[in-house]
Amino acid sequence: MNEWAQKHSLLLSWLQQRLSERQFFILSSVLVGLTAGLAAVLLKSLVHLIYEFVTHDYELPFQFWLYLFLPFIGLLITVLYAQRFHKGTLEKGTSHVLYSITRKSSLMAPFHMVAHLITSAITIGFGGSSGLEAPIATTGSAIGSNYARTYHLNYRQRTLLLSCGAAAGIAAAFNAPIAGVLFAIEILLLDISATAFIPLIIASAVGALCSNIILQDGILLSFKTQIPFNFYNVPYYVLMGIFAGLLATYHSRTFMKMDAWFAKRKSPYTKVIIGGGILAVLILLFPPLFGEGYTSVLALSQNNAQGLLNTSILKEFITNEWLVLLFLGGIMLTKTFAVSATISSGGNGGNFAPSLMTGAFLGFFFSRFVNLTGFGKLPESNFTLVAMAGVMSGVMHAPLTAIFLIAEVTGGYGLMIPLMIVASISYTVSRFIEPESIESKKLAQKGAVIIHDRDKKILSDISLSKLIETNFQPVVETARLRDLITVIEKTTRNIFPVITEEGKLTGVIELNSIRDIMFNTELYDQVVMKELMRKPPAVIEEGESMDEVMKKFDLTDSWNLPVTRQGKYLGFISKSTIFNKYRSELIEKSVH
Repeated sequence: MNEWAQKHSLLLSWLQQRLSERQFFILSSVLVGLTAGLAAVLLKSLVHLIYEFVTHDYELPFQFWLYLFLPFIGLLITVLYAQRFHKGTLEKGTSHVLYSITRKSSLMAPFHMVAHLITSAITIGFGGSSGLEAPIATTGSAIGSNYARTYHLNYRQRTLLLSCGAAAGIAAAFNAPIAGVLFAIEILLLDISATAFIPLIIASAVGALCSNIILQDGILLSFKTQIPFNFYNVPYYVLMGIFAGLLATYHSRTFMKMDAWFAKRKSPYTKVIIGGGILAVLILLFPPLFGEGYTSVLALSQNNAQGLLNTSILKEFITNEWLVLLFLGGIMLTKTFAVSATISSGGNGGNFAPSLMTGAFLGFFFSRFVNLTGFGKLPESNFTLVAMAGVMSGVMHAPLTAIFLIAEVTGGYGLMIPLMIVASISYTVSRFIEPESIESKKLAQKGAVIIHDRDKKILSDISLSKLIETNFQPVVETARLRDLITVIEKTTRNIFPVITEEGKLTGVIELNSIRDIMFNTELYDQVVMKELMRKPPAVIEEGESMDEVMKKFDLTDSWNLPVTRQGKYLGFISKSTIFNKYRSELIEKSVH
């Protein structure tokens, strides 16, 4: 295998020397798309095999109770793997990919190409209530990043190939190439140009082709039955869009609160015990929370809600349509707790599939409620599908991805109008209440932010600490004018920071402001620095973002500003140094 890989690498190196840069990059997008697509197919198949194996009816008396604690076993194995091979620091979710783009020049460690396949397969195959799409996107991104690093591609090409890998993975997971492209654009790419579309389209198409050829219908999420759109139902779709936005906000806030609560538990095994216990209780009450939940989504789209009650202990108590509806509402509201318990306790997965499942239950609940009350006669299968796009749009803040994903998995665009209505309203409502998505918040916790403006993006990548100039000579505030003259003789700078004995900045002295007295020797021992200094126009704290720093330069019209750490003087930063660094970063991150 190593010999084959070596020959493959030599062939590509030979092609890189003989093809134009554009031709080699197109070839690269094909190869990355193929590899990421096959990785997605492998993961989907592996999860399906594990799921079938662990849930097979062995007719054992303790089978039911074992079923409840299968997610705990999956979480435990996942955590043991992470502790043994990655020291418990396996970064998860698309926030890690975004962090790699914004803070690590789109470089991802090679182990990410394999680790997420293993951990997510175990977590979800054993019934963890999460989704495979985030691990698939991370794996594909790592494949693209490491391919680009192997063949010494520049930052912009590396970022694009990283996104090609993610697009191909998502496209393969759903057999939805357009959704794969839009996922990369809406979630990952910070600066998209027209030339970037071709590699993304190629990679996504290749990824979708992999799943189309290899995966069976039982593994892929697909819907064939739908009722033609009726424009008389538009008011109901508008109302459901609002509910989808509110439910998406509920999901996001609940997830983040539970994630913060789990983060306070120091022991990874304590988290596993708590997470496994929560999942066992929830699955006992609501069996559809076991695993990804796509089988439940298919059941709802076929108006088979009754089939979801089969293994629940509540089955005997649910005796009419209204109680069935209440049961479905319970699943809809507790799915977020199950997802949080799975991911925050150490499992690997994402919120992509859970948002689709939650949306399906919302759509069915809403339409069945309207039908039971007699307020209208709504097509329940249509509302089930459209609400999936609505909640996903609100949770992921990716309305285009949500719209085209459902359009593609339904095999047509007959629901395009209601999809656009519901997804856009949900996105607007959730964005109004909660401006940042889950992944954006996680990224901010790591000390980075998603920036879609190229100039701000480049500024955010510049490290303030590396630009601090320390060759400004400080003087103590109790020093005399004579001492300042001695300092002036030894430096070419015309600004002098004034500090206390403890090193805290109290002011600055500019050479121009003392020219009228600096040659008056009679004042050398009379005037102290405290009398000559003035307050600086602004002070920069070491941890401030470069965007905030530039705002201070603009407001004060200054070219040099002092930098402090908790009040202690560190040095100065100049606007010209920032501009020079910006220019070099712009050149480095441009396509040659």
